[in-house]
Amino acid sequence: MELIDAAFPLLKGVVATTDVAEACKDVNIAVMVGGFPCKEGMERKDVMPKNVLIYKAQASALEKHAAPDCKVLVVANPANTNALILKEFTPSIPRKNITCLTRLDHNRALNQISERLDVHVSDVKNVIIWGNHSSTQYPDVNCATVTTSSGKKFVREIVADDKWLNSEFITTVQQRGDAIIKARKLSSALSAASSACDHIRDWVLGTPKDFKV
Repeated sequence: MELIDAAFPLLKGVVATTDVAEACKDVNIAVMVGGFPCKEGMERKDVMPKNVLIYKAQASALEKHAAPDCKVLVVANPANTNALILKEFTPSIPRKNITCLTRLDHNRALNQISERLDVHVSDVKNVIIWGNHSSTQYPDVNCATVTTSSGKKFVREIVADDKWLNSEFITTVQQRGDAIIKARKLSSALSAASSACDHIRDWVLGTPKDFKV
């Protein structure tokens, strides 16, 4: 009801179902948010046995019922591993069409830099996240820029603190998910949803000129 009440201009209708085959029928974009949640005190390996079963079932439904060019975004953690499971059981879906949500880490990194420099987050661009969506990821600012009153500058130049960029900044982004779990006793919700929207929008429509994610 709230989706309808929001009056989204591109929303044609809503089908609520517990039938995974019905949910996957002819879909062009699948956002996979279902998974066993990681709670405080748990490691991601603790949820794997349940998530393997969940993603095998969902992958089977996508393989049988989704559009041949279906684009898939895996949100549920451990996102990279869940995406790998899904890939193994959807042989007809192009490999390049199966992705996972590191856009959340990208957005977290942008915000850390904007707070450090006291600038609007939209003025910070081109941070790159390498690796897994986990505490082993590497937020890279070597190509990152910030727009200032005197023009566009490299983040590393404006921050002028390699010690912070190479330590606290990286650690904060790497451990942000755990910090949120400790604060709310659940994993990220609104920020993950917003990042998923960013991911799909740029995947379908393309990123703005000179913008990297």
